[in-house]
Amino acid sequence: MRRKQLTVSYTKHFRENSSIYLFVIVLFLMGIIFGAIVVNSLTLGQKEDLYFYLNRFFGQMQSGEVANSTEMFQQSFFHNIKYLGLIWILGIAIIGLPVVLVLLFLKGMVIGFTVGFLVNQMGISGFALSFVSVMPQNVFLIPAFLILSTASVSFSLKLIRQQFFKGVNEHVSAAFFRYSGVMVAMLCLIACASTVEAYISPTLMKIMMSIINK
Repeated sequence: MRRKQLTVSYTKHFRENSSIYLFVIVLFLMGIIFGAIVVNSLTLGQKEDLYFYLNRFFGQMQSGEVANSTEMFQQSFFHNIKYLGLIWILGIAIIGLPVVLVLLFLKGMVIGFTVGFLVNQMGISGFALSFVSVMPQNVFLIPAFLILSTASVSFSLKLIRQQFFKGVNEHVSAAFFRYSGVMVAMLCLIACASTVEAYISPTLMKIMMSIINK
């Protein structure tokens, strides 16, 4: 019975916010595309500098000079908590709505730039490397960002209707608890993403780099 109630609740949530989900997904994809395009606007010197630091990072990873897995997990977890926490806080403030959308766009841009730069500099090897270094943790992170951003936009719109439109009686308190519940649920996805980034991605990267350097 409990599982059935949750299924009905999730189905209702996605149905009621389908237009917002579509909007944030399109915005996120635009960020990825824009990030990939930005790579082509870099000068040769900028690309060489970035590639130098990238090679040095790969060298440090292969030699085991980077932070250990526990430290990487903590850094990743708290970084993502701060980012998603900021989105959650901005959802409570009416004026924070456009900032949430900007943050989502920037997240997509970072991913697009990272993958685009690796492919631009290393070709098919760069694509393979980006697949094992960027993709695994983002299987959890991207849904977390999309779901929380949608919940943030939806809650902000409820506050706007409550504040500026007479005759609208939104149950803001109940919506706030649901909104906070979404943030708590996203903590599980963040923990999964940080675990993958700290304990799995480095191993995959080492394997891929050893294949590329053969």
